[in-house]
Amino acid sequence: MTAAAAGAVEAVFRIESARIIAGVTRIVRDVGIAEEIAQDALVAALEQWPESGVPDNPGAWLMATAKHRAIDLVRRKETYARKLAEVGRTLEDIPPPAPPEPDGIDDDLLRLIFTACHPVLSTRARIALTLRLLGGLTTGEIARAFLAAEPAVAQRVVRAKRTLAKAAVPFEVPYGADRAARLASVLEVVYLIFNEGYSATSGDDWLRPALCEDALRLARVLTGLMPGEPEVHGLTALLEIQASRTAARTGPDGEPVLLADQRRTRWNQSAIRRGFAALARAGTAEGAPGPYVLQAAIAACHARAVRYEDTDWRTIATLYGQLAAQAPSPVVELNRAVAVSMADGPAAALALVDALAAEPALKEYHLLPSVRGDLLARLGRTAEARAEFTRAAALTSNARERELLLARAAAYD
Repeated sequence: MTAAAAGAVEAVFRIESARIIAGVTRIVRDVGIAEEIAQDALVAALEQWPESGVPDNPGAWLMATAKHRAIDLVRRKETYARKLAEVGRTLEDIPPPAPPEPDGIDDDLLRLIFTACHPVLSTRARIALTLRLLGGLTTGEIARAFLAAEPAVAQRVVRAKRTLAKAAVPFEVPYGADRAARLASVLEVVYLIFNEGYSATSGDDWLRPALCEDALRLARVLTGLMPGEPEVHGLTALLEIQASRTAARTGPDGEPVLLADQRRTRWNQSAIRRGFAALARAGTAEGAPGPYVLQAAIAACHARAVRYEDTDWRTIATLYGQLAAQAPSPVVELNRAVAVSMADGPAAALALVDALAAEPALKEYHLLPSVRGDLLARLGRTAEARAEFTRAAALTSNARERELLLARAAAYD
């Protein structure tokens, strides 16, 4: 097989793999086994397509092949005899009966998302498994993205699958209050994946655009599968607007460019429009906006400002206050302090930041001394500002960010 042919097969599989794994999981009820069967279908394609040609609908070919293999596995297990009739109906493309709940969603891909992000798993395990099953990333790609050892990531994925099987996590979309709780876990995973790409916590690069793209793709899938959930639209809006700034967030040599210094003509207006549209869809829901809708509204304030000086900081500070009431967090309070500093001056904000100094969650958080350093510099207390920027540089694990903070410290020598 030529390298081009193999590349084409693997490209098709990467696009279709999540749906194939989801469809097979509904048959075998085990995501680990489903992934192995999906890989078997890939091997079959690599063997057959060079001879027979690529099918008109390669995704359907892979799905059918994987489902047939799943059925063979079920037939070999006598304990699954009861499920065989149900499997046969699946092959005949007869849709499964609709769930009795009025807001029920019957989609295998959505079931897979809720399974991969089940709270029985640790946050790191959820992220790794989601990228593996839904992002189509190899363990090596996940390891490189998060600067982890590949064997450690592989073990994390394996343990996650075993944990799901041992806990007998049902392959289903939860309903009612349970869905709301589980949806929060799903959205958190997508949000964390994006954030690691948008502002890498460690390593030599400030941005990892591929992770941002993976998270955005997952968010867009969720909006199609759950169009009635405002927080899904809110998260999508937030990621679209944040991603619009990617080209302006680094300089020619990959160095970070702060928001105040970014060339806004480089912001992607198409992404901003998509974000505004998603935010508008989220705004049609009744009740108070959720945390992701509020964060998207804050991002929208920045996107509407033609110049940094035009930013509506007072509205942003108000939105952060609402966010703090919805999802209390020292980090949210720190961000609110930044907005207050722009709306009411650095002295008012410094009192808020100093009140956060004793927060255990911020003890090793480099942005606390970074923000404090900026406020002190604006107040003319340059020696103190230099010390804060130096301390922030020592706390960050990202090389690019460390260089930026040390440069800010040196500016006050």
